[in-house]
Amino acid sequence: MSGAEEVAVTERLIDTTDEGRFELYRDDDLVGWLYYTRLRPNRYALRHTEVESSHQHQGVGSALARHVLDEIRSREGTVTAICPFVADYLSRTTIYADLIDPRHPGFPDRAAAEAARAKTGD
Repeated sequence: MSGAEEVAVTERLIDTTDEGRFELYRDDDLVGWLYYTRLRPNRYALRHTEVESSHQHQGVGSALARHVLDEIRSREGTVTAICPFVADYLSRTTIYADLIDPRHPGFPDRAAAEAARAKTGD
């Protein structure tokens, strides 16, 4: 196979409700997950994103955020961005602006989320 050829990777998102996290699989490998708390009415507090160390710097975090936000949109839900990565992702695009809960938006960007996390010691 030449360097110009690319192998198609299949991504799928699984909502593991008993663990309160969305999991992203590339082919059959679990590559990242995003912890959430589901609140009423159909609001998701997106709390923490993790990427397997062997898959870091490969766009997994962004792919995970995109898949999760698309899934929440399909459920007609809203989000509260607590996770610094998600807050940063949302601050760089307007595509998902309609999903941000107007009464409980969470943090507007990574700096605000990280400052709050440092203040609480999490």
